[in-house]
Amino acid sequence: MARIIGLTGGIASGKSTVSAMLNEKGYTIIDADLAARMVVEVDQPAYLAIVEEFGDGILHPNDSTINREKLGQIIFNSEEKRKVLNGIVHPAVRQMMLQHKDEAVAAGKQTIFMDIPLLFESELTWMVERTLVVYVNEETQLARLMERNHFSKEDASARIASQFPLKEKVNLADAVIDNNGSLHDTKEQLEALIVEWDLKP
Repeated sequence: MARIIGLTGGIASGKSTVSAMLNEKGYTIIDADLAARMVVEVDQPAYLAIVEEFGDGILHPNDSTINREKLGQIIFNSEEKRKVLNGIVHPAVRQMMLQHKDEAVAAGKQTIFMDIPLLFESELTWMVERTLVVYVNEETQLARLMERNHFSKEDASARIASQFPLKEKVNLADAVIDNNGSLHDTKEQLEALIVEWDLKP
């Protein structure tokens, strides 16, 4: 029976780094962000539902893809519209992730990581058996986000504040990787966890 592990973190916590390390080791990673982009590709059911709801004014005229900025302006100013959009996109993402998981299980994969940024916030822990949080302290998170995205301190702080605090995610997790140190430290913690949980690709 395949093991399904939920991988999560916060903005600039290093979740993508850990995901890449797992990928290098041959583990199957099912990425919620990637699924979220795929379900809104032209002519996908979620895409058609979004266009029906919000009109074709939200499309790029040249290739009919969704103009995220235009759609963003609509939903950021309306809680109701945001709920409508989430009601279309979230079930489609979950369905695609579960389908990819079933395909991986059928292909004989023994451990599958579900990379879900909002694992706890969206109450998606039912999709996984165990949860792994990539943690950094607030100072490190702020510094890395400012450096990575060239944000001002105010902008970076606002982005971090809009998310569920990482230290609270730590309390909910089955295991934590402390990513405050070097990449070598992170890798060592990950390898120890793989042994402890006996995770085979």
